Amino acid sequence: MKVRLLKRIILFTVSLAMGYCASAQDSSPQGTLSQTILIQNNLTQNTIIENFLAGKASTGRTTVEYSTVPENAIVELAKDSLKYRILLKNKTTTTFSLNHPEEFLSEKSIARRQRQHLAIDSTDLPVCKKYINIIQQNGVHVLLTGKWENFVTVSCNDSSLINNILKLPFVSSAIKVWQSSKIMRANKRDSISKAKWTKDSLYYGSATTQIKICNGDKLHEAGYKGQGMVIAILDAGFHNADRIKALRNIHILGTKDFVNSKADLFAESSHGLSVLSCMAMNQPYHMVGTAPEASYWLLRTEDVYSENLIEQDYWSEAIEYADSVGVDVVNSSLGYYNFDDNSKDYRYRDLNGHYALISREASHAANKGIFLTCSAGNAGAISWKKITPPADADNILAVGAVDSMGILTPFSSVGNTADHRIKPDVVGLGISVAIMGTDGTLSRGNGTSFSAPIICGMATCLWQAFPQLTAKQLLHIIRQSSNQSDYPNNIYGYGLPDMWKAYQMGLKKDTQQK
Repeated sequence: MKVRLLKRIILFTVSLAMGYCASAQDSSPQGTLSQTILIQNNLTQNTIIENFLAGKASTGRTTVEYSTVPENAIVELAKDSLKYRILLKNKTTTTFSLNHPEEFLSEKSIARRQRQHLAIDSTDLPVCKKYINIIQQNGVHVLLTGKWENFVTVSCNDSSLINNILKLPFVSSAIKVWQSSKIMRANKRDSISKAKWTKDSLYYGSATTQIKICNGDKLHEAGYKGQGMVIAILDAGFHNADRIKALRNIHILGTKDFVNSKADLFAESSHGLSVLSCMAMNQPYHMVGTAPEASYWLLRTEDVYSENLIEQDYWSEAIEYADSVGVDVVNSSLGYYNFDDNSKDYRYRDLNGHYALISREASHAANKGIFLTCSAGNAGAISWKKITPPADADNILAVGAVDSMGILTPFSSVGNTADHRIKPDVVGLGISVAIMGTDGTLSRGNGTSFSAPIICGMATCLWQAFPQLTAKQLLHIIRQSSNQSDYPNNIYGYGLPDMWKAYQMGLKKDTQQK
């Protein structure tokens, strides 16, 4: 399967049951298993990292170009070969009123804003229906809308139609976000292993280190495991998550594929499955995640078969959908900096939190009271080195990766932002992370794609303990609980969070407010 995680960054999955190491792509422009490379099962962690740095096990544009169609993909001719994002100037013809938000926002979405004393503003208003109709009358197909940034994404086969749309008085600009003659989707799944699990002596099983390194176990012991909290995962696919027996006790509220309505998000990339397992696994003495009692929405926004700006449009639609269904927390182990169309590639000066659509949308989510974590990226060992949008966004938690000794991994992307803000914000375990494999056996992987959901789950439990906190207050407490909060830098950010210290800080703040 073609995956471009950083173009698409590299992750190594080591199956505990099968005893092999597979190269797969991970975090930051993220995705899923790409090419599998069997390696001797006696490789040390250092050897794996050395191979990573040498490019011996890497995939994606940086070392390998895929010219053939993946074996498990169905290829279809695209109805339209072009897709454009049309940005609008205003919402002056809206039929909605800010005085009646119940007409365009869900009860849960309104409640989250009220709880955090957040005003409902014009960004919450839907894109004007009149504008959408006029655009559609120009011969294009409307694919999706984004109300926070006020845009309409359309498809067509004739670029001259876009020139006509640009002449409309309410249209600001247009950008081509996709061009292709074909679309692809998976049509085959991995088989489920019948191997029996071996019981661990420790409650968290294979996930013990990734939880205890941040004192997340103490939050759980205090009774906070995410119950009553809702997390949305925006990712590339959740391969076999609906068939793996060990995942059946996870509370899934719903799923939605924003990339291809014909696709099966449980047949697509394994990346989202791995991310989900870091938080949601709840099999004591085998593997327990960081938020095992939370509820989850599984949303597919990443197209692993190509790398185009359109994926940020999908992401925007998905995070606005997450807002509408009333989620508390979002994890997105995705990030972007280069594309199939090289003219769209980002530059360092673009990492200002406002240039990329995905970064602007992430900041909007924070302003709507959603707590958002994202992977910093896995570009630290390649020429780009920097964080990848949306990690540069304001008021979100960008997470880098460290090893079990708290030392930054070579692949973890670094900051700062172009406007000199501290990024990443914090770090979490990103080496030899316990994850679920597509065959239903426990595996291990490397990448900021996994350090992010590990921290996300613990942040969710912390918020459960102090529901009166705003999302931005929660972000501040997590930063301040970290081991480098007195001297943050562009490598570790504020450092490794101590969730029990954060809990004590929350208690103190709660006492002061009373």
